[in-house]
Formats: sequence, C-alpha cells, structure tokens
Amino acid sequence: MRSFDVVVIGAGPAGEVAAGRLGERGLEVALVEDRLVGGECAYWACMPSKALLRPYEALAEARRIPGVATGGLDVPAVLARRDEVIHGLKDDAQLPWIEKRGITLIRGHGRLAGERRVIAGDEEIEARRAVMLAGGSVPLFPPIEGLDAIEGAWTNREATTASEIPGRLLIVGGGVVGAEMAQAFQSLGSQVVLVEGERRLLPQEEEYACAQMTESLTSLGVDIRTGQKATKLTQHGGTITVTTADGNTAQADVLLVALGRKPSTETLGLETVGLQPGGPVEVDSRMRVPGHPWLYAIGDINGRVPFTHMGKYQARLAADCVLGHDHTLSHGADGPLSPRVIFTDPQIAAVGHTTETAAEAGLEIDVYDAETSGNAGGSFYGRGAPGTARFLVDRERRILVGCTITGSEIADFLHAATIAIVGEVPLERLRHAVPAFPTRSEIWLRLLEQAGV
Repeated sequence: MRSFDVVVIGAGPAGEVAAGRLGERGLEVALVEDRLVGGECAYWACMPSKALLRPYEALAEARRIPGVATGGLDVPAVLARRDEVIHGLKDDAQLPWIEKRGITLIRGHGRLAGERRVIAGDEEIEARRAVMLAGGSVPLFPPIEGLDAIEGAWTNREATTASEIPGRLLIVGGGVVGAEMAQAFQSLGSQVVLVEGERRLLPQEEEYACAQMTESLTSLGVDIRTGQKATKLTQHGGTITVTTADGNTAQADVLLVALGRKPSTETLGLETVGLQPGGPVEVDSRMRVPGHPWLYAIGDINGRVPFTHMGKYQARLAADCVLGHDHTLSHGADGPLSPRVIFTDPQIAAVGHTTETAAEAGLEIDVYDAETSGNAGGSFYGRGAPGTARFLVDRERRILVGCTITGSEIADFLHAATIAIVGEVPLERLRHAVPAFPTRSEIWLRLLEQAGV
C-alpha cells in the first residue's frame, strides 16, 4: 500500500490549491481526480461562461463611446475563443505545476475506505496525516413532472461547451447560471425564455440590482417569466414545452436546467467513517470534520458557499492547519456574505450584507446610494449605462458591513469593499483612502459625503 502525508480527493480549484500549498512545503501529497485537473470552474463553469459573456459586454461598452464604430458578434470566433479558454477540454497545461511541486496525480475516482484510507482508482492508499475532500458539486434536478424524460437537456456543462447556438433556448432557473446564460445565448443568436418561480431573479441580491439586470435582459430580447414556477415539461419531436403553475406555456428547441447545485457526496465513502452521504460535509472554522481531526472538506462539498474563490481560500486555511498554523474564520465576508460577481451587463458585484440580510441579522444600518458612473470617470467608462453603488454602514460601529455595485465592467471595484469590510475599517479612516481622478472609484467619495465624514 502506498502512503502519503496527505491525500486530496478532487483536483478542482480547492483541491489544486490545497495540494499545491502542501507540496510546496515539502509534504508528500497524492491528488486524486477521475476527470480533468482544474475541475468544473476551469472547463464547464466560470471560465467558459465568461468567455461567452465577454464579447457582448465589450460590444455594449464600445457602443457607449462616441466615435467607436461597432458591428455585431462573430459567433464562430466567440466559440473558438471559448474553446481556447477551456483548452479543448484537455488538462495537459495543468500538469507541469503538479509535477513541479512533487505531487502524485492519481487518475481515478477517489473515495474513503476508513480512517486515513482512500480508494484511488483501483488501489488503496494511506494518508499519514490528513485526507481532504474536495469533490465539488453537481447540478440539482428538482422533481418537475416530465423532466427525466427530456432528451438532451442541458446543465451548465452542455451550455458552456455548446458547439452550436440553438434557435430557441428555454432556461428554467433565474439564479446566476440562468441569468448569465440568458444573456450569453440571446446575444449569440438564440431566442431565450427564462422561467423563474420566485417573484424576481437573483432573490439573494439587492432588489434594485435585479431590476437593472432584468431591464437589460429584457431590452436584449430575453422573454423573462418570473413568479411562474415550472410544473411540467414535455417533448414532442424537436420541441420542448414547459407549463408553469399559472397554466402558461413556452416552447423551445433546447432546455437548460439551472436550478442550483448540491454537494457531490453520494459516492465518497463517507459511510465508512460514520458520516452520512448525500448532503454537505459539516466542518469547523478550520475546515476539519468534527470528530475526525484527520479529515477536511473544502469548497462546494461542505455547503458553506459555492464560490471558486472561497473554495481556494478554504483550501489555504485547511492546508495551513495541517502544517500547524491555526487560522480561523472570524471576519464578515464568509459564507453567504462572501464576495460575489454576476457577469451580466450590467455586472452585479456584492460583498457582505444586503439590506435584507442586515435586517435579519438585527443590524441598525444606514444605507447610502450613489450612481456608479455619476462622476468624472463615468464620462469614459460606463457612459450612460445604468448602475448603482449601495453602501451599508453599521450605525453604531461606523464601519461598512455590506456593499452592492452594479454597472458596466465593475467587477474589480469589489475588492476595495471587501478589504474595508474584512478589515472593519472605520469611515473616519476611509476618508484618507483617496480615489484617483478621474476614475469611477470616486463612488467612495459619495459614500463619505453622505455619511458626513
């Protein structure tokens, strides 16, 4: 039986970071993966979806600039660039960094076989110090009548790697995947119908942000049907029909199911160590599984928050714990409050509380809004585009506890707010962080002016 210091099951972003951090520090690490090194984000989610979204975003921004001649999108070129981004669904480019760090890559499905034991492919291996579970998540298929009978239904995987643009696309689910793919495929030539059972899209974010995005998608031509829960799906020939709870119907050539994801724990062998498969793996602040000090769960699999960047962050925490460094989660931007970006046009970037979650947490807050492009920088970027920056300030402590920014190409604005929230920087100190002129970062001046600082 081969033996390693640490065995990492899953070579997605979280597993890669954990294995790399441990390997760099001299530990013997086995990384077990039965698909592609890089995981869902690299090949079927974050990266290809942004490759499909970016061309329209750039075109929309160019059209706002006087003197720039613009045409339409070259769909074959967009798809070809997407294929470059995902390396043609091959992970050869990922292997050199693994070899450089002395990590042993084992191709095959990984599952627990008892304490510090892992079945990796067709062999059993031992973990002398720790096992890290980084198996990610899989699409969720709620019990909609007829869904199981739909042939060729898409999940995010088929949508982000599609080789052709369907004439009509039906998207069931108005979360991040549904909204982003609605924009991507409508801009590339599909007629998209987006069905969401809740009264609005993106119910976890600020309502004004959803309203701006909904208006943008509608103006692009997306048929948005909110408050209409899908109750039945049928397929006759090449046509798929959805029936909603109010009796309305819509038809399309292709169905995309975008109704959320669940931790991939059914086949991890959790039962061999007394844990229940099928749901998230509970962890403490160091990503350790309670009662199993040798076992860690990082990324989507622990159910804390389904963001790649937070999975990578958790991987660093877990790896450092194995190495004897005690870091714990003790800030205001973890879990549901983590930084998050939706790459529609307008983009939606948020961190910390929304007005709704702040109220649920019992916080007394002051709310300050500013037009994202309502300053000198907005003369050159996001000109005339809708966008609002909302700052939530804890009234007693006078610190930022939440921020939502919408607008053209504002994703990179978010990190300043994340630093302010995690660092609990008082407004009186923030006044000395002077934004350069002329940039849209002057939204921070509007915050301070309204707060009377």
